[in-house]
Amino acid sequence: MDHDQLREHLRFAAELGVAGTSRDPVWRARARRGDTVVDVKLAAGEPELIAVSKNAAEALAAIQTEIGADCSRCKLHTLGRKQVVFGVGNPNAELMFVGEAPGADEDLQGIPFVGRAGQLLTKIIEAIGLQLDDVYIANVIKCRPPQNRNPEPDEVATCQGFLFQQIDAIKPKVIVALGSFAAKALLNTTDPISRLRGRASEFRGAKLIPTFHPAYLLRNPSSKREVWDDMKQVRALLTS
Repeated sequence: MDHDQLREHLRFAAELGVAGTSRDPVWRARARRGDTVVDVKLAAGEPELIAVSKNAAEALAAIQTEIGADCSRCKLHTLGRKQVVFGVGNPNAELMFVGEAPGADEDLQGIPFVGRAGQLLTKIIEAIGLQLDDVYIANVIKCRPPQNRNPEPDEVATCQGFLFQQIDAIKPKVIVALGSFAAKALLNTTDPISRLRGRASEFRGAKLIPTFHPAYLLRNPSSKREVWDDMKQVRALLTS
């Protein structure tokens, strides 16, 4: 990281409410699992898939192949989406972020969180001392809904099984649900994000922490301090 990047990192951290920094390398130590057997356990209604792979990368590749480049399982393939946005990042990540659905930029590039909200998410990741290459990012559904509307129940029911398979393949230690929709979908609740955020729940072998969506922070920058509190909790869970 050059001096300009360091200044930007510290500036953003200060915006999030960081009172100081730590040079302790312990929390950054992340053991990699390497070539291990990944047992992808399917819940009722989830699409069938290769259950055992040599490693997480192979398991993710199998899931992506199963979805296909032109998935037609739900009506979104007829409503203007350009491509399936599978997910991106480190197959052995201990930290996974889950958003709602691809937006316009993501639909064009095939990568989640590449617009302004994605740029802010990158800064949030860097504020806890990680890089994009350290984490994995995906969405509840893989295709953009028209006009960026919320995914409808039938679309979620059809697609979220693939997200669950991604989680089971990666086996993250912590999952951050970004925004109200992702948090409600994963936790199967109607509680508002203001009530859910920062509260750890068990989810498929990981700790799930809901927080505000980066797009919400762009509209409500005063909530950055709350997100920083949530991310400090994430950092503590990663080092525990």
